[in-house]
Amino acid sequence: MAKANIKRVKSSDLELKDKLVAINRVTKVTKGGRTFSFSAIVVVGNENGVVGHGLGKAKEVTTAIAKGIDDAKKNLIKVPIVNDTVPHSQYGKYAGARVLLKPASNGTGVIAGGAMRAVLESVGIKDVLAKSQGSSNPHNVVKATLDALTHMRDARAVANQRGISLEKVFNG
Repeated sequence: MAKANIKRVKSSDLELKDKLVAINRVTKVTKGGRTFSFSAIVVVGNENGVVGHGLGKAKEVTTAIAKGIDDAKKNLIKVPIVNDTVPHSQYGKYAGARVLLKPASNGTGVIAGGAMRAVLESVGIKDVLAKSQGSSNPHNVVKATLDALTHMRDARAVANQRGISLEKVFNG
């Protein structure tokens, strides 16, 4: 039900900025020796409510990053932002990673760890309290953060879903 608020966005008409979250060097041992390849997880966003993540794999770092950016542009989602913070507290999880996002007052800043910080800054959230629990694997933390962000609903979305006026959402 909550996954219905995922709004896919076309990347062609947006000014997207990319952030590299992690690079992983992978070694394949063959009879001819070791073969190195790289995997890069990248987050792109327009810093105004649109974000996406991608994974790129290649023999060279720059090619892996480029592939990651292309992949990230294919999975963009729209996230509601209220006063430069998240609309409400939200818990997200993916595999072993669990994250908690809480709205923060103006001027607090992004209180979050590495992988979460990249996602939250790419979305355009300027004030948030975030806690990563469980796995610290950057791939899973990014996906858990995006899970929490996809479940975010602003007051207008709640009013539309319940079929009531915006004032009635706040007044009960």
